[in-house]
Amino acid sequence: MTDNTAHPGGMTVLVTGATGRTGRRVAEAARAAGLTVRAASRSRGTRFDWADRSTWADALRGADAAYLAYPTDVGSPAATEAVGALAREAVGLGVRRLVLLSSRGEEPARPTEEALKASGARWTVVRAAWFAQNFSEGPLVEGLRHGELVFPAGEVREPFIDVRDIADVVVAALTAGDRYAGEDLDISGPRLLTFSEAVAEIAKATGGELTYTPVTARQYGDNLTGFGVPPEEVEFLVDLFESLLDGRNSYLSDGVQRILGRAARDFTAFARQTAAAGAWKG
Repeated sequence: MTDNTAHPGGMTVLVTGATGRTGRRVAEAARAAGLTVRAASRSRGTRFDWADRSTWADALRGADAAYLAYPTDVGSPAATEAVGALAREAVGLGVRRLVLLSSRGEEPARPTEEALKASGARWTVVRAAWFAQNFSEGPLVEGLRHGELVFPAGEVREPFIDVRDIADVVVAALTAGDRYAGEDLDISGPRLLTFSEAVAEIAKATGGELTYTPVTARQYGDNLTGFGVPPEEVEFLVDLFESLLDGRNSYLSDGVQRILGRAARDFTAFARQTAAAGAWKG
């Protein structure tokens, strides 16, 4: 397949998880950059299911590049197997430019990254900090809508990143030829906040009263069990939070500034815009 990365208008990119937090924004940013987007998911657009390999070839065939976002956690053994297999199939079908979303500071994610790198693809790994949108989309939202976030983050400081910045970095990696091929790109937001401070920012934006209640990872796991989360998933998440939320990510990365030539979006702006959209209304 020809390399159209120098001519983005002629480039077709497969976006996995195109209805999810990052995939939806990557698809939007790619279209805005003039790329032809093949939006793939289990439910809409191009049929693609990480758990059903029979859907992979039709989704990949004819694309120039692909954005890979594994739906549960990039550090799981299932992710390592699936990303490696998909990357090899992509290369075999001529889709050699692959960008993987990974997690900054998550050591269990490294085997998944290595599986991508061993595929023969022209790869880029985007290692992102904790998403700002985790507060507005996903399992943390209901607690905030009811006035309390219960979470095992203590007073650790995180450089929360706006998912729109992740999308812009992904598209930059896809459209810059080989400039970022073979690179691990670490990206974060522009400042460090504790979860308590983040909740306070959301409270200010919504005009409501919100509380952050820190618990241990084990207590949080017990809560998940009570909500019917499978035991093996609970154990994985407990181990993940015990390690990932230990302060190892309490530093800033300059990836957004370096790659996009502008500052990363600030959490305050995210909170104001998201509150105005009604995300936290009960």
